[in-house]
Amino acid sequence: MVVGDMTEQTDLVVIGGGPGGYTAAIRAGQLGVKTILVEAESILGGTCLREGCIPSKALLHAAEVIELTNEASSFGLQFTKPQIDINKLRSWKDGIISKLGQGVSGLCRSNQVQVIKGQARFLNDQTLFVNREEGAMQIKFKHAIIATGSSIIKIPSLFKTPKDAESKRALDSRSVLQLPEIPKTLLVVGGGYIGLELGTVYAALGSTVTVVEMTEGLLPDVDRDLVKPLANHLASTFKNIFLRSKVSNIEEIGDAMSCQITTGDGKTNTEKFDYVLVSVGRKPNTADLALETTMIQVDKPGFIKVDEYCRTSNKRILAIGDASGQPMLAHRAMRQGTVAAEVIAGLPSAFDNITIPAVVYTEPEIAWCGITETEAKTKDIKIDIAKFPWSASGRAMTLANTTGLTKIIYDPETMLIKGMGIVGPRAGDLITEGVLAMEAGLVLDDLARTIHPHPGLAETISEAATAAIHRKARRARSS
Repeated sequence: MVVGDMTEQTDLVVIGGGPGGYTAAIRAGQLGVKTILVEAESILGGTCLREGCIPSKALLHAAEVIELTNEASSFGLQFTKPQIDINKLRSWKDGIISKLGQGVSGLCRSNQVQVIKGQARFLNDQTLFVNREEGAMQIKFKHAIIATGSSIIKIPSLFKTPKDAESKRALDSRSVLQLPEIPKTLLVVGGGYIGLELGTVYAALGSTVTVVEMTEGLLPDVDRDLVKPLANHLASTFKNIFLRSKVSNIEEIGDAMSCQITTGDGKTNTEKFDYVLVSVGRKPNTADLALETTMIQVDKPGFIKVDEYCRTSNKRILAIGDASGQPMLAHRAMRQGTVAAEVIAGLPSAFDNITIPAVVYTEPEIAWCGITETEAKTKDIKIDIAKFPWSASGRAMTLANTTGLTKIIYDPETMLIKGMGIVGPRAGDLITEGVLAMEAGLVLDDLARTIHPHPGLAETISEAATAAIHRKARRARSS
């Protein structure tokens, strides 16, 4: 290793320009902390902006528009089959990424954050080495924040040869967003949220989609009441959904990928697909940081251990976002970024949030926060449940989409809100009420008494709470 002659000194260096990293750097700049942000890519925004949250949601919106036009025939509106200009769709998606990336760069400049493009690793707990195109350099720092994010888990053993794994027809969650073309047939390996979201996009665009999931159900960690409406919908959207099944011996043969699918009943069939999307999870980007020079503790999967102040075992260095553990969500990283910057600036701040919401942006959307019914049973926690089916929602009826459900988990003694789950249109927006209820320590009666706009989907929250309160009152009278 040749250490560069150029040296910068700063109060804070942030490694990684994703949602957590740029949030931390901007907040530190606002607080007057001299800050350098080091990012390996040319566009700030991280995985979320370049190859995750933003581009996938743009394409999911396009899929939603197509699906809405298909469903409109049920109430008397007939549309012709959409003409898809894939180049224009790709350009629109890329334009969003570019505009948002420029916005983040502008915020860094306006808050006096110096941005350096390069690959960083630690020399010790006070010095960072940055490999840049224009020459290597060192950064001397008082504090550092690790915000290096995560990367795609690859499973070479699924493929017959290394060459097959590198085929342009073998897609991952990054390359599939480039819209190489609209395949006639697509195999999705993995029934988690990424695979289902991207499978939804391609099915709407015209692909015949097959999903293979090794567990007993789609979205295996999500409440079954929430998954059921989605599973029913996808059963009619996708050609096949194989559960308790495995894929092996993926091989490129001509213009197709040959795949062996072993189903739950032990039968093995060989099928061909135009493309295969392998989407089985992500891993933290911590292996190449030379953390051994800093005495930072890392667990077996590679996550950095942090406390409620986002500090690592080395108090000079903090870690946020995907590098610091589960859940690997951009909004968690952004909140941690704010906390880390404020801790370094000497403000009383901590990552003490009660709950972190999660959203699956399929059709229908699924969102939840707090404890789930399954988790409560596993941990032997006493709960009660309030439900309201969207088949009784006037607003859902006017949207011609009544398959949703609102579910509230609460303590049967104190009536304190312990969790919420929603499946249906705009569930990802509606779940914020559940998050706020938990952070504010609200009880079921607070939700029932809050006036919700009528007709609206948010009414299903107050309706669920009201129904549960009345049910409890009837029980009390009968006893």
